[in-house]
Order: sequence, then C-alpha cells, then structure tokens
Amino acid sequence: MATLATTSLLSHPDRLFIDGEWVAAGSGRTIDVINPSTEEVFLTVAEAGAADVERAIAAARKAFDHGPWPRMTHAERAHYLRAIGDAMDRRAEDIAQIWPREMGILYAMARPFAGTIGEAYRYYAGLADSFEWEERFEAPMMGGDYALIVNEPVGVVGAIVPWNGPVNIMAYKLAPALIAGCTAVLKMSPEAPGTGYLLAEICAEVGLPAGVLNVVTADREASEVLVRDPRIDKIGFTGSSAVGKRIAGICAERLARCTLELGGKSAALILDDYDVGTAAQSLVGSACAMTGQICSSLTRIVVGADRHDELVDALVAGFEQVRIGDPFDPASGIGPLAMARQRDKVDEMVRAAEADGNRIATGGKRPASLNRGWFFEPTVITATNDDMIAREEIFGPVVTVIKAADEEQAIAIANDTRFGLNNSVFSRDADKAYAIARRLHSGTVGHNAWRSDMSVGFGGFKESGIGREGGVNGLRAYLEPKTIIMDNLA
Repeated sequence: MATLATTSLLSHPDRLFIDGEWVAAGSGRTIDVINPSTEEVFLTVAEAGAADVERAIAAARKAFDHGPWPRMTHAERAHYLRAIGDAMDRRAEDIAQIWPREMGILYAMARPFAGTIGEAYRYYAGLADSFEWEERFEAPMMGGDYALIVNEPVGVVGAIVPWNGPVNIMAYKLAPALIAGCTAVLKMSPEAPGTGYLLAEICAEVGLPAGVLNVVTADREASEVLVRDPRIDKIGFTGSSAVGKRIAGICAERLARCTLELGGKSAALILDDYDVGTAAQSLVGSACAMTGQICSSLTRIVVGADRHDELVDALVAGFEQVRIGDPFDPASGIGPLAMARQRDKVDEMVRAAEADGNRIATGGKRPASLNRGWFFEPTVITATNDDMIAREEIFGPVVTVIKAADEEQAIAIANDTRFGLNNSVFSRDADKAYAIARRLHSGTVGHNAWRSDMSVGFGGFKESGIGREGGVNGLRAYLEPKTIIMDNLA
C-alpha cells in the first residue's frame, strides 16, 4: 500500500472555506475519512454544523446580491474558470492520490481521469463567447418594436456531491453555475471531502472573489439546512433516488429550482449479431471500474436465451481473471468498496438474491485472501427481470444476466424498470443499434460498450433524475430566461 502524508496535499483540512477565508467550524466537530483498503484514517476534516452551513449560505447570498461576480461580463468570469482549470491540471497527481484513498478507485484509472477535470472548467469558459446569452425577436405580436430573451444567472446554488466521483461531479455543477454568474455553496460528502478542499485552495489561489464559492463538509442533517434555506435559489444534487425524492419534495415546498442526478439500473442488450466473448470482455472491464460504484453502470445484461449460458460462462471466465487488491498496485484490476456499510449492503443484496433462488455463477463474497479492507468479489448472478437483484440498484461489482426471447422482448426488459439513466446496445449493425437506442427510455445509450460522457450531456428519465448536466444543457440548468420587450425611441 502506497503511503502518503496528507498534509502534503491539503493545507487546511481542519477548516471550512467560507467567504474567501479558511475558518474554524463552529460545531467543533471533525470527520475521520477512512481509507477503504486499509480501514485506517486517511484524513480528518472539519464538520460543518447547521450554523456553519447558514454562514456559508449568507456569504454566497451576499456575494450574489452585492458582490462583483454576477455583474462581471461572461468573458471576465471565463478568465477565472480558465485559471481554475489550469490549476486543476497542475494538481492532477494530488487528485489521483486522494481519490483511491477515499473510495477505492484504481490509481490507474484515477490518474488519467484527473487530467481531464481542468477541461470541464475551460469548456464552460469557452461558452462565454459561443453561447447565445441574448436573443432578439423583431415586431413582437403583443406590441413593442422588438423583444429580447436574456439569460440571467439563477442565483445562489447549493451543490451537493456524492462520494464516488466528487471531483468530476462538482466540476459539472460549479463550472456552468460560475460562468452563468451564480454563487455557490459546495457541500462535500463526509466520505470523500478531499477534492473539495483542493478546489477551495485553487479558488483562493486564483483570486476568486470572496463568497463566490464556499466549501463545507457536512452530514445529512446539516445538508438539509442547505436545501431548505430560502436564500438558496437552486439545488444541484447527485446521489440516490431516495434522497433525491426527499430533496425534490423540499424544493417543491418553496418552488426552488433543482437538478437531480440519481440512481440507475442500466441494461446492456447483446444482439445476436455481436460476439459473446467480445461483449463479455467489455462488460467485465466496465463492471470493475470504480468497483461498480457508478450510477450508470451496466448491471442488467440482456441476451438471447440460446446464448445465455455462453455469455454467463464468458463473464465468469473474465471476472475470475481479475485481481482484487490495493488500488495503487498496477496488477490490481479492482479495488475495494468505499465503506463498510456499502460492502455490507452489497453482501446483503447478494445473500437475498441467493435466498430467492438466483444462481451465483461466480463471486458473491468477500475475498478470503484479504483480511483488511472493504473488498468484494466481482459477481455474476442469473435472474429474471422480476427478481429483486435485477430491479434494485446495488452500487457494487454485481451484474445479473437475463434471458430474452427476441429483440422486442430485450427492449421491453430494458425499459421495464423505474430507472432510466443509461443503456447500451451491442450490435455490429449501427443502423439497428441507433433504431433500438431511440426506443430505450434512458438519458444515455452507448454502442458496443458502457459509455457515459458528461462533456456531452448526462442525466436520466423516470427515477434517475430531473434535468441534465454537462454540455450546453448543463449551462441552461443554471440560467433563468427573461423576456424584455422594447420600443425603438430613435
């Protein structure tokens, strides 16, 4: 296991970042972040209480109502976003050191991914010039000489990010919010706050005006203060569907705006023209990514009945070649789950599936060779689409293989879920894959692989969320269109 002096990465983990300053938490409490590979404390950070969250909200509100940020030009704000993006590039190695120690992602995946984060900030900086911030209409029907649609910032944003991929998820909330002219309170997960602190350091370094971004780490009770406070105009939340429903209900009470990126139970449709072995190789790799702790992971594998057993055997062979271990070991193909309760949840769901009569083809338990860390074997289970294991989000390295009589039934199975985040179609016929993709009820559909790209756009149908993040639509989520009808007085 690679060792690390946390103090060499983060300068103020014992503080909160509020109104441009590192301040002590009024709660006086701290949170221990546990390394999921060693079960030892990796990092201790200040815990924000309700009063601390309220102080952060007040700073963001003041910065929006009275500070320079919303009154800058888009080009002026873009200058700061480019500086943040460039600083993220410089600290990509720090990100890659923190991320595995918080949630178990392999360093081999974290390091190249960390190098892409800066581009998210630069992309939204680029929209300062290319986005149509103001649109003109001549001779409006109800009078006046011309009308304008101007896009105004929605206001003060509460950004709530989860523990699995915080550095990426917060970028696609904050970068569009900032270029729009919003100010924000970023609420980090108690399990993975490190990259939020890193971003706060960068914002201080580039001279972001006080109060524009405030960073706190808090548990659910203090987080709810952020959602309920009338000074917060919009919530951007990524997390479970259960929590998302609660947030949506609270926001509805005061008609606050919200974007919700929630859970998934995504399907991979393996059509008869696609090689089973090639499909299995792709699915093994994506199922092991981040130990399956990805909301868009392909966890339902739908295949023709006559090739079902062949696909199960190919998945079993692939998973049994994956080495489980230290995320910093180049030989490891999968790391641990993020926390003890997550491993216990995965274990309980697999045990329940077994009790329901589902067959565990491989995996399904904690590896006997590792007596420390929250590891779980990659698992293949055969099921029908009506079984619990095929309907509930697991958030671990567990896939179910489901038989379909034909393509029509495969599409019906894929759509028969309360979720609608992601799907994939494996076919050598691109036209057929496209036609099926148009019939699938999900926010993203990939071709011949698990695919997800927040730089283009990300979000879900049904209980997988409301709204979109990433791309141009991710910017629109932080804007309010305003109609102005004018007379020509010249």
